[in-house]
Amino acid sequence: MIRQRRLLTATLAMLCSAAMLVTACSSSPNQAGSSEDEGAPVPGGTVNAIQVSEPRTLDPATMGNVWATQAMLGNALYGTLMINNPETLAVEYKMAEDFSSTDGGATYTMKLRPGLEFTDGTPLDAEAVKFNWDRAKDPKLGSGASKVSPQIAQTTVVDPTTLTVAMVAPNSHFDQAVITSALNWIASPTALQKSRAEFDAAPVGAGPFTLSEWSRQNQIVLNKNPGYWDAPKPYVDSISFRFVPDTAQRFNAVVSGAADISAESNPKSLEDAAAQNLKTDLVETGGGQYLAMNTRRAPFDDPRARQAVSLALDLDALNTIVYSGAGDVPNTLFPEVSPFYSDIALRETNKAEAQALFDELAAEGKPVNFDFTSFSSTENKMAAEGVQSQLSAFNNVEVGVKNVDSTAIQSVVGQRDFQMVVTSANIIDPDTELWVSFHSKSSGNMTGISDPQLDAALDAGRVGATVEERKAAYDTVQERLAEVVPGVFYIRSTPSVMAAAKTKGVDLYGLGSPLPEELWVN
Repeated sequence: MIRQRRLLTATLAMLCSAAMLVTACSSSPNQAGSSEDEGAPVPGGTVNAIQVSEPRTLDPATMGNVWATQAMLGNALYGTLMINNPETLAVEYKMAEDFSSTDGGATYTMKLRPGLEFTDGTPLDAEAVKFNWDRAKDPKLGSGASKVSPQIAQTTVVDPTTLTVAMVAPNSHFDQAVITSALNWIASPTALQKSRAEFDAAPVGAGPFTLSEWSRQNQIVLNKNPGYWDAPKPYVDSISFRFVPDTAQRFNAVVSGAADISAESNPKSLEDAAAQNLKTDLVETGGGQYLAMNTRRAPFDDPRARQAVSLALDLDALNTIVYSGAGDVPNTLFPEVSPFYSDIALRETNKAEAQALFDELAAEGKPVNFDFTSFSSTENKMAAEGVQSQLSAFNNVEVGVKNVDSTAIQSVVGQRDFQMVVTSANIIDPDTELWVSFHSKSSGNMTGISDPQLDAALDAGRVGATVEERKAAYDTVQERLAEVVPGVFYIRSTPSVMAAAKTKGVDLYGLGSPLPEELWVN
């Protein structure tokens, strides 16, 4: 069974997202998952899961709530405050009962379910959320929420179940940013105040599972939390996680039965999974993966160097090299199913013009020489080598490939220690990823791009009251991205999972974040 979610197809959801002046939309139970009728869940059993990368620590603030990092593991240990339907963006509340704004996103109020407890018996209350969210703003932590937590100016506890949040600047769509970040995971403040080693040995959350074993570079085993607030969930007794960066190994593990469910990042593997009658669930997004060029340092501090690289690359050929042609090259920022779609080209290939720019820069004593920093995933390495191979056909440009272990990602990204690197802006609601990735005041702006027109359009999209107002703003965003070239979008991302036929209850929210409490095995 192949299930592909569509991006923002519900008019009702768009009206809800734009209006959000009085309260956030709510939804019916299980709206984040639209699984086929699988019958009543059967309790018991074990799920063997694969994720792409192993965490450095189980501190939720440092983990990533997207399919390619530690989404399922974080959901398992810490549960969720709220989730969304990735097709419509409608919000379903979990441990939170409400998170809404009455003043256009200048302030928010969170209401929590009463009586929530961490597994150490301490309360998961407004003080606990405040502690976690305030802590996530510490730049020394290297937080997985660091792209969104700086938007928060102040948090205030009103009573045990009520927290108010004042924003640095109005954002009518901040609930979607929380959902797709580590802010959605709350850990016990008592446990977090211990040393990292102590916390990693016994992490304390209020999620559906608790840690049984962590054998580093091997596996993490979790057992069912008998005190989980949403009984009778979770359905399975335990989940075992292994971490496999290689797409072929992940695919083979599911096909052979060694794994019941796996995160997936390669569109060719999804095609192969369909041929094997495996289940797949894909969240369709805008944007995608891009070749980020660091504008803070040579050679990409000169816009001509960025333009030359963009003009030189044949992205269809790169798609063939990396994904056997199965990927979707993003010619526009948004797919045609999006209400924000416009036929504004992100780039074009023009090898003659690219060579002219390379020659011009070399004549000025600024030849385009740079390193492409590649991490340990197969696709990442192949993309780096593909870019290197294509640019080797040009004069006055030289590309080196600098391979580093995936555990170094946080350091490289945090210190901006790269010239070119693969990163992503995977768009569900446009605000979160686009503002964070490309606004000059954003701490998540990896490329360092600074363009006043781009900033103004991103700000307008953040506060637009209607879809039409926001679309006009994002048309300008697309035009400016094509002009200033902070990076080259080369492939749509595939936030997805593969699962064996016996694996039931596969539900994703946000950017391919699975809900482990819904899983059961036949």
